[in-house]
Amino acid sequence: MRRLFDMLRSEGRGVDRVVPPTGFTARLTLLTAAAMAFLAVFALALSLATGRLADRWADALARSATIRISAPADQIEAQAAAVLAVLETTPGIESFRILDDAEMKALLDPWFGPDLPVESLPLPKLIEIVETVAGADAEGLRLRLATEAPGAVLDDHTRWRRPLVEAAGRLRTLGLVSLVLIGAATAGMITLAAQAALAANGQVIRVLRLVGARDQFIARAFVRRFTLRGLWGALGGTALGMMAVAVLPEADDAGGFLTGLGFTGAHWLWPLIIPPLAALVAYAATRAAALRMLKEVR
Repeated sequence: MRRLFDMLRSEGRGVDRVVPPTGFTARLTLLTAAAMAFLAVFALALSLATGRLADRWADALARSATIRISAPADQIEAQAAAVLAVLETTPGIESFRILDDAEMKALLDPWFGPDLPVESLPLPKLIEIVETVAGADAEGLRLRLATEAPGAVLDDHTRWRRPLVEAAGRLRTLGLVSLVLIGAATAGMITLAAQAALAANGQVIRVLRLVGARDQFIARAFVRRFTLRGLWGALGGTALGMMAVAVLPEADDAGGFLTGLGFTGAHWLWPLIIPPLAALVAYAATRAAALRMLKEVR
């Protein structure tokens, strides 16, 4: 990357003036680079946010479990006491507590609304468990509960945790794939613009050859011009993308996945690599197109 910018600087501003500018290709290159950089910022934000989400879900659910006690009203308190006694002597359990009616109501509000009469419903008792880092023996705990409290069912959240983490991981992969596709689309559009500029200046290229200009010199003129256009367009698109991401809602538990899709901390530095990468893509695409077209234009 540094070699690329050193080359552009060393060649000077005059080399690309040997070919008359083409307004259409200039606007197309700038617009393509800006639009693709704008989209790349959002793809990068999605990839980083889903990575954070996967880690948060894995951490939040990895050490948690729930015991649900469903029993006749006259037995539920006795079974709850039995479950608590089992948990007190179970290795790997850091803490546990029975959820009260207010917490049960909060869990049901998203499904049934705030007016649900929790006190009049035969709801099961829920016991929240937090495991130690080493974890508890889930199968052994289930066997003990089946003996001491037949109405107790252990849910270690494994069946909930795995799909959530896998979904977040796939979204992160999708974001990375999107970045690759954006780069490929940028290269394709800039290649088309470079080919159009070369075709439009075919007569000029013939004149330059008559006065002794080599194909490498002519190609450098196009390469420098389109690389700088790609760089400036990507700078503008990246700036707009970062401003758009900055106004997105911040992470909020109530909003769930729909919030917190922006950058955090040092992640704000990642979009800054988009303009140099766009310039590198423009350089490679234009150079390949120019050398190929110059072989055909005789």
